[in-house]
Amino acid sequence: MTTVIKAPGEAAAERSGGAGPSGERGGKGSEGTVLNVFSHGFLAVWAILIVLPLIWLALGSFKTDAQIGGSALSWPSNWNLDAFGRAWDKGIGDYFANTLIVMVFSVPLTMLLGSMAAYVLARYPFPGNRFVYYFFVSGAMFPVFLALVPLFFMVKRFDMLNTYQGLILVYVAYSMPFTVFFMHSFFRTLPTAVHEAAVIDGASDTRIFFQVMVPMAKPGLISVGIFNILGQWNQYILPSVLMQPQTGSDPERYLLTQGLIQLQQQQGYETDLPVLFAGVTIAMIPMLVVYLSFQRQIQAGLTSATLK
Repeated sequence: MTTVIKAPGEAAAERSGGAGPSGERGGKGSEGTVLNVFSHGFLAVWAILIVLPLIWLALGSFKTDAQIGGSALSWPSNWNLDAFGRAWDKGIGDYFANTLIVMVFSVPLTMLLGSMAAYVLARYPFPGNRFVYYFFVSGAMFPVFLALVPLFFMVKRFDMLNTYQGLILVYVAYSMPFTVFFMHSFFRTLPTAVHEAAVIDGASDTRIFFQVMVPMAKPGLISVGIFNILGQWNQYILPSVLMQPQTGSDPERYLLTQGLIQLQQQQGYETDLPVLFAGVTIAMIPMLVVYLSFQRQIQAGLTSATLK
């Protein structure tokens, strides 16, 4: 007859019905399953609430006014692009071009100046460093509505109302606080040894920034760049205040968000909802393409700072 000597943990597991040092995993596993079901269910509901309105909006571009007013869930009877052509002819093309002109300059300038400021504040200690950093970050705490009146008169004093360069400068200033805040945290997570090695090799501060730090900070730059693109593309209040014709001879330089309001007002009593739906779809497609194209980089940039 052989005697089996069991470890204290195994004996305790038998006495407690199979729950030993790792016996708690049964309870924790069930809790984890419930949590996963709840979280996945919440995400699924959230995705439906976002995706269904987008699909309904895009399908409305192919419908007629009668179909839109009759049933919101019905499929278009004729799949044609007439509504997109009418929307483009009514000014959406010009509004789209104006928005691109502004953002081609505002986003790169925001990324360049914001990343440079964040890099200096994160890597070079100097008297007043924290004050300058909090000065930048405090700009994100105040609603833009509080600065509209002084901002309008400041831009007017520089004779930049209803000009691309005036709105570009305002967009850069408006996006700087978040860019500095985000990139400051990201630059602090980069390894110091690489910076020190570049200094020992005799690289200048400018070369270290552009050739060493910027490539290492690429995930963060892409993430904050996408946020700036989305924020500036969807901006309405600033263009509405700063991009209005000042005289009768001053041309209209409306941006896309302003143009959609103009498109709605131009309809008057002649309702053409497919044109309005097509205009919104045109404004929506570029941002969907940008986000879906860089979603992995956005996730990497948002998580890398917390994982390092």
